[in-house]
Amino acid sequence: MTERWDSQRIPSQAGRVAVVTGASSGLGFEVAKELASRGAIVVATGRNADRAQESVQRLRQAVPQGRFHSVALELASLGSVREAADQIGEAFPKIDLLINNAGVTGLTEPTEDGFEPQMGINHLGHFALTGHLLSHLTSVSGSRVVAVSSIGHKLTTLTKENFLSASKAYERSKLANLAFARELDRRLRAAGAKTRGVAAHPGGATTGIFRYSSAGFRTISLTLTKLLGRTPAMGALPTLRAATDLTIDGGDYVGPAGLLGMRGYPAKASSSAASQDSTLGALLWEESERLTGVRYGSTT
Repeated sequence: MTERWDSQRIPSQAGRVAVVTGASSGLGFEVAKELASRGAIVVATGRNADRAQESVQRLRQAVPQGRFHSVALELASLGSVREAADQIGEAFPKIDLLINNAGVTGLTEPTEDGFEPQMGINHLGHFALTGHLLSHLTSVSGSRVVAVSSIGHKLTTLTKENFLSASKAYERSKLANLAFARELDRRLRAAGAKTRGVAAHPGGATTGIFRYSSAGFRTISLTLTKLLGRTPAMGALPTLRAATDLTIDGGDYVGPAGLLGMRGYPAKASSSAASQDSTLGALLWEESERLTGVRYGSTT
């Protein structure tokens, strides 16, 4: 019988600093709320200053005793990513958790920097943010970078030629998220850093990620996730476990344990061979550095 890991098993986060992207709604809001309720100082990002501040207001209503800090972060703009990282680093020289949660699907317009939008926002924006902030994590014992992937990562592969292709762009971006977490962890270990790279997926969850998809696809997806009982609170549990459970190690991948990974409580999850391939991880890293211009330096 699979163990039941739920929010009651999150250890104290008192004094820890957690950066959560996409904290204004869905999984990110639930993750931020739970971490704050256990004492973490939560840096909540939103696509603009108003949205970030609104998310903090909602979080304060949910956790009156919580400590929050809002930062505008538009992952579709490498300039915004740089500015947000500078603000976060100045306010918090030491960071315990960087939770790269924000994600989109169904977009067609290129990002500000000319990237295919799903890969540009879901992966490249987070790759750049992590690179800018990593020096604030590497000396912090128990620090983690958490990438939020998807079951859909199993439906594709990643090559230099299809990196920015529109075909299966969402699935490819989710493979990139998972492969990035594992390649980051390899590099952190080789550098002797204290930070670990981990990943999670929510299974099916009723969130706003389908808001840019076609009406028909959105209806089918939300109906299915509701039938599976995957509320945002349940969908957030794998990310929370990856972030806080000391039995989860660098390179691990956490997701719902039941019904093809779609429902249930979080446990270590299976993943595609591609997501575990160090050669693919190195390719991903090289292309991500080339496209974003962000190089991690001696920390990895």
